[in-house]
Amino acid sequence: MLIVDDLDRLFNVLPGFVRAPLEHHSNKKLLIEVVMDLGRRPEARFPNSPIYLSNRIISREDLDFSIKRIGSFSNDNRSGIERTLHRISAIRNRQGNIVGLTCRVGRAIYGNISIIRDLLEKEDSILLLGKPGVGKTTAIREIARILADEMKKRVVIIDTSNEIAGDGDIPHSAIGRARRMQVARPELQHQVMIEAVENHMPEVIIIDEIGTEKEALAARTIAERGVQLVGTAHGNYLESLINNPVLADLIGGIQYVTLGDDEAKRRGTQKSILERKAVPAFHIIIEMHARHSWIVHEHANKAVDQILQESCTLTQHRHISTNGNIVIVCKPFISSQAQTDDRGMLRKAGSLFTNRPNNSLNLFETSRQKWKRQSNTSSLDSLARFKKKIVKFNYLSQVNLSIYPYFVNINQVQLVIDTLKLPFLIVENIIEADVILAIRSNIKQNGKLRKIAKSKSLTIYTIYASAVPYITRALRKILNSNELYKGNYSYIYQNRKRSELDVLEEVRFAIEKVVIKRYQKVELLPCVAKLRKIQHYLVTLYSVKAKSLGKEPNCKLYIYS
Repeated sequence: MLIVDDLDRLFNVLPGFVRAPLEHHSNKKLLIEVVMDLGRRPEARFPNSPIYLSNRIISREDLDFSIKRIGSFSNDNRSGIERTLHRISAIRNRQGNIVGLTCRVGRAIYGNISIIRDLLEKEDSILLLGKPGVGKTTAIREIARILADEMKKRVVIIDTSNEIAGDGDIPHSAIGRARRMQVARPELQHQVMIEAVENHMPEVIIIDEIGTEKEALAARTIAERGVQLVGTAHGNYLESLINNPVLADLIGGIQYVTLGDDEAKRRGTQKSILERKAVPAFHIIIEMHARHSWIVHEHANKAVDQILQESCTLTQHRHISTNGNIVIVCKPFISSQAQTDDRGMLRKAGSLFTNRPNNSLNLFETSRQKWKRQSNTSSLDSLARFKKKIVKFNYLSQVNLSIYPYFVNINQVQLVIDTLKLPFLIVENIIEADVILAIRSNIKQNGKLRKIAKSKSLTIYTIYASAVPYITRALRKILNSNELYKGNYSYIYQNRKRSELDVLEEVRFAIEKVVIKRYQKVELLPCVAKLRKIQHYLVTLYSVKAKSLGKEPNCKLYIYS
């Protein structure tokens, strides 16, 4: 990465007793901002901790010294230094006099968005979320340069506070060929956004700090005209954006929908639910929790729907390693509204997946070592639960068991039945059912259903949540309990070494979480032929397909439905 910071020009506007310690500081390249408040000691803030620059307190003369060299402040109390990216913000008292200055260092970092370079080539609209100071503006500045210079697109930047392209009439070279439109007052940003589309025919519009309802509406209007958007907004998580009524329109808007009784039962939800109103204005949502660690929701519409349904979806956790390599890890994104039991199970699976360009999933280094390290005790309990008989069903009999799902997602039940080729038939009438599969919390509240089941001698099997692993184990238990479907049993988990149990857990998580639930392919870690043979055997019990790829000792299993 190439970093251009122009620190000398920032230091020139500071009083001598503030400038001198900074010029000789060993970590001045990491400086974030300099704070000068009336009646207090000057302070320099670094990523680790702030430090005082002098024992002398700031006087009005010191503030005036800096103000004269900075120039005038705009309506949002911001100013800058011409042809630099530094931003100076003022704090005023009730009379409008400046009593404090925040001199924030602006840096042009060339190459800092290599972590999402592949997303730019997709030409989808991208929204960056993150708290102040995490590097959103630096990122979109580099995005603007790459889109304009390297991808040869017509890029227009809506620069409300001159923070992207610097102060003055001539923009900073960090934005490349991209054009910059300045905004006279912050409240007029939405008007300049529309003006850019109507007057300058851009292919891409860059917007920093979308924060009002009018700006969100303008972004939607631009997206509907076929212009690619790249913007930023404050908020740590996608879920916080959904809960923000002002900015929710960026991800399609949220509305309450009332379902009928049958539809609510089919979905396994309450009658009043939240749904997305329209297509999101931004197709890709990126959560910036640190400068080199980002979470990517590559399909914003699916991610929002999963959150509203209190379910989970896979997200990409991207970060740059110490040796400069880009690491992409695929983990389940779990809504804070999701049920606790479901979340606990998903968290164990979370560290097992990493994304690959061919849309397959690879279980990499952390699948064994990290899982073994982080969940030492809980993993033993988990293995104990799975050291049970695994049924290998025979299909000599063509008789199907009729199952009546109550508040269980029918689509997920059918998915498990079809993938594992289980002898079940889903019925919508309880009279025709042989067994009942229900959510535990819901069946307790329905005394009438329990009476019907008792009168017709129907067994009720309950699960904690409508998730594939719960449904899979429940269906297997139903078959195991029914004498008609008992077949050959395999004690595959019994008397196994820890290394063998680890590879079995890899296969089980991969099949249940990815192959069955998401119709995706999975590559397991390379392992020796003996362990790979055990993996093959467990794959056959799940009635999915697998083949070995590569040469020894790097041969690995490739699982698909």
